[in-house]
Amino acid sequence: MKLLAIESSCDECSAAVLEDGSLKSVVISSQLVHSEFGGVVPELASRAHMELIIPVVEESLKKASVTKEEIDSVAVTYGPGLAGSLIVGLSFAKAFAASRGIPIVGVNHMEGHLYSAFLEDDKPEFPFISLIVSGGHTMLIHVKEPYSHELLGQTRDDAAGEAFDKVAKLLGLGYPGGPVIDKLAKDGDPRAFNFPRAFMPRSANSWSSESFEFSFSGIKTSVLYLLRDLKYGTENRDDKVVRDICASFQAAVVDVLVAKTITAAQKFNVRSIAVAGGVAANRGLRESLRAAAVSMGMKAFFPRPLYCTDNAAMIGIAAHFKYLKYGMVSDLTLLPTPNLSLSF
Repeated sequence: MKLLAIESSCDECSAAVLEDGSLKSVVISSQLVHSEFGGVVPELASRAHMELIIPVVEESLKKASVTKEEIDSVAVTYGPGLAGSLIVGLSFAKAFAASRGIPIVGVNHMEGHLYSAFLEDDKPEFPFISLIVSGGHTMLIHVKEPYSHELLGQTRDDAAGEAFDKVAKLLGLGYPGGPVIDKLAKDGDPRAFNFPRAFMPRSANSWSSESFEFSFSGIKTSVLYLLRDLKYGTENRDDKVVRDICASFQAAVVDVLVAKTITAAQKFNVRSIAVAGGVAANRGLRESLRAAAVSMGMKAFFPRPLYCTDNAAMIGIAAHFKYLKYGMVSDLTLLPTPNLSLSF
């Protein structure tokens, strides 16, 4: 069974080909036009998708050595995301499926992140705890078996990746903020500044109904006040201070993510932890969570950085579980759903 997957929920136009759940190709075209605006501009994103969708799909088929006539099903993201961007990918997928007379599988973008760890040879075992951490989402999920999930907690305000972007903007580091803060943090002192850690569990063995919630708006505000006190700006910008702020900020965010994830794994007595989303590529998070998991007799699974950001490969592997294993398909009336939530 050969499956074509399409992802166009935001500013990444991507297509992938999978055969029986094995990835044969993935192509990702990033839209660099947004960098000068400090964030994604929806209208520009949808126009770029219209220009890119056909060549990206053609390139993915070529790299997989597969013709469009050999494709047996099409998977596509239908939400959440930017309305215009979703329409482009979904319209293409519908046309492709209709012209070939093959099934279409609508995939929740968050389901793609949830199962992205299964793109690797070393896979988590069910049940496992999933930490989805990106620019738009931060949530902990107990995955009991394929397509049987329980939401344990999520952010009450800013997502972790959103906090990275906002702090990077305060520091004048550009967009996206995650990679540059991670790079600068490597040479900084994580103990230089004591930023708040919101909703932390009292101890690794102490669980409460609130302990799986997240909040990152306070740490962003704390950085703002620090920069104000330091009179930070283009005329007063010490490179060492910048590195120390990045290291201290990243340590605060990572401490919360690691503590809550390990607490959840202990609470539900699981040994596998899967991390997904753009922030899963963060060096500090990878090192800290892996070390914490090992110390507790667990194992943390991270997809390679290519699969952490938005990509069609993760949509394809989610569709593999959804369609090839459970026969769950959509029809041509499927509509883009920008505010789609993850079903539990």
